[in-house]
Amino acid sequence: MKRLIFAVVLVAMPALARDTRYLLPIQDVLTMPEAAGRLDASFRFFFGSNKNFGGESRGEVVANTKTNAANKSDEVACRWAMLSALIELQQKAKRVGATMVVGVESYYKKVPFVSATEYECHAGAVMAGVALRGQALKK
Repeated sequence: MKRLIFAVVLVAMPALARDTRYLLPIQDVLTMPEAAGRLDASFRFFFGSNKNFGGESRGEVVANTKTNAANKSDEVACRWAMLSALIELQQKAKRVGATMVVGVESYYKKVPFVSATEYECHAGAVMAGVALRGQALKK
């Protein structure tokens, strides 16, 4: 009996440890109705490798957020995780007096993924996560 339970646990573990990588459109998150009330319209994000905006550097800001993925599709959970990451990035940048974050890139497990149009999200059985980093600037 113990062997049977052990075998069932071993078979189930990969399902619990799922870590599916998605590259999803940033614009889908920015146009969510929920984003309008949570992201400051006067604060700007610039995605991708372009960091030449002038202004005073306020340092690097990083956000690493997870959200509950239960009873949601991976894509919906990823949109919520991305929105949460943008909110966190905005809050951290504002705390240091920045008015924008430039060169925003995905930074999941500290591995950069640079795109002006897509972000990286990882979804599992119960959680989805997005990590971002960028340079906070005051202009």
